Amino acid sequence: MATVSPAWAHTLQLPHDPHAPGIARATLRTVLTAHGLAELVPTAELLASELLTNAHLHTRGPYALRVRPMETGRLRVAVWDNDPRIPPGFADNGMPVALPPLDAEDGRGLHLVRACADAVGVSVLRELGASKGGKLLWAECR
Repeated sequence: MATVSPAWAHTLQLPHDPHAPGIARATLRTVLTAHGLAELVPTAELLASELLTNAHLHTRGPYALRVRPMETGRLRVAVWDNDPRIPPGFADNGMPVALPPLDAEDGRGLHLVRACADAVGVSVLRELGASKGGKLLWAECR
């Protein structure tokens, strides 16, 4: 009888703490290596780092990292936070998002995510039952 690997997904709940993004990156490296996807670690870690940092800097509550493989051979890295506002780098309104000035110390993270990911997206979550509302920003890589 053939054995089929079960589908997997990992979610890490994080407090609003400055150490949380680093803990999440270390967890991501461990999860991907355990699933034989070590070759995806550099890109997945960059995507997660930028999304986690964005959640930490621009929200006040907890956030979460979710990692799961997609049917198309891609890996989806997603970050949930409790703020439903969509950052300009993820708004899909057809309007180009301006890069920050060259001497700016921040503001490039979501541009970097869009440049390094194969696909990006956002889901605004409404508070229904067990849901906590907020949004889920995601990026996929191969």
